[in-house]
Amino acid sequence: MPTNGLTRVLAARLDEMAQSGRLKGKENVIRGFVPPHDGRGPRYLIEGENEKPFLRMNSNSYLGLALRRELVVAEEAAAQSYGTGPGAVRFISGTSSPHIALEQRLAAFHGRPAAMLFSSAYATIMGVIPPLVTDKTAVISDELNHNCIINATALARPAEKRIYKHLDIHDLERHLEAASKTCSRVIVVTDGIFSMRGDHAPLDRIMALARAYDRAFTENAIVVVDDSHGVGAFGGTGRGTEEYTRSGPAELLVATLGKAFGVNGGYVVAEEIIIRYLRETSPFYIYSNPITPAEASAAHKAIDILDGPGGIALLAHLRAMTARFKAGLGKLGLETLPGEHPVVPLMVRDTARTSALVTHLRREGVLATGLNYPVVPKGDEEIRFQISADHTATDIDTALEALARFRK
Repeated sequence: MPTNGLTRVLAARLDEMAQSGRLKGKENVIRGFVPPHDGRGPRYLIEGENEKPFLRMNSNSYLGLALRRELVVAEEAAAQSYGTGPGAVRFISGTSSPHIALEQRLAAFHGRPAAMLFSSAYATIMGVIPPLVTDKTAVISDELNHNCIINATALARPAEKRIYKHLDIHDLERHLEAASKTCSRVIVVTDGIFSMRGDHAPLDRIMALARAYDRAFTENAIVVVDDSHGVGAFGGTGRGTEEYTRSGPAELLVATLGKAFGVNGGYVVAEEIIIRYLRETSPFYIYSNPITPAEASAAHKAIDILDGPGGIALLAHLRAMTARFKAGLGKLGLETLPGEHPVVPLMVRDTARTSALVTHLRREGVLATGLNYPVVPKGDEEIRFQISADHTATDIDTALEALARFRK
């Protein structure tokens, strides 16, 4: 069957995306890495770049655990015992002991009664919000929430979808007040850490406001937090934005195993009855294979490392490297945004200059991600740097020196 009509339209669409700056283009293919040595962290080898090593400043692996020997050993041992894949969805025959053990470990780590694994954090949000939405539910969302929250809300088709201004508690209260007149349930959903900017939600104030309005809704005011960039990288013990803001536990906390924990998969923690209900109603859980038993075992080991004696040291080093990089940007007269999270945006505020700087950094052996309009608002063009605990002071200085040469 011919597809020339379709491909012509798709090609035009791709051209339009390229012209507007939204085309992601060719992917970097990592073919190996150079282990840390001589005061430098790991360097990565990319297809088409011969043996040139790259400093990766655009990875979500905030604790550098993906290369830790303990995780590799745990994953290999579980693969020997359970095979390479789960073989089925959870409710048929796809549940293995490592899945149950990891869910129990995650619940304990977050101080919740129960936890539930998904194939990714994106799938978690998509699988959590729609089953909790009825035709009498309002969903109130921060305007800069992640794409997964936007799509989950659209899929849920709530009675009311409300968007409040970024981090604006007064605007959130205005929406809560209005929704209380028409809806019996409200879900306030927010990122914990906003991945483009590295700023965090004021969860303490959001939680207090939700509690204040709870009695106005017969089925409660529910707070859902996606802290995928926060858990493992933020807070004194790595428990994320809840810990940092001292907010207390949200009704549902979503996070990932694929960023700070260095493995793969997503999860939600909540009251036991909520988790039981989601296991029976969430299509992204019911009809999708889980992460592999080997991945679950590796993730369990990652949590043990973070929650053990070495975890505080990892977090302290991560904060030190983040502070070093931010201070270096300031000395160079470059603009960033306030905050302690290892997402450090360099505000370039110009599309052409952002693209040129990303190209320059690549020539210098530094991988960083440029974000241009319309991915970000015009005037907010930036380069998103992401610091990791496997970065060294030498690595940070290498990136700063590359930026200094661009300025000259």
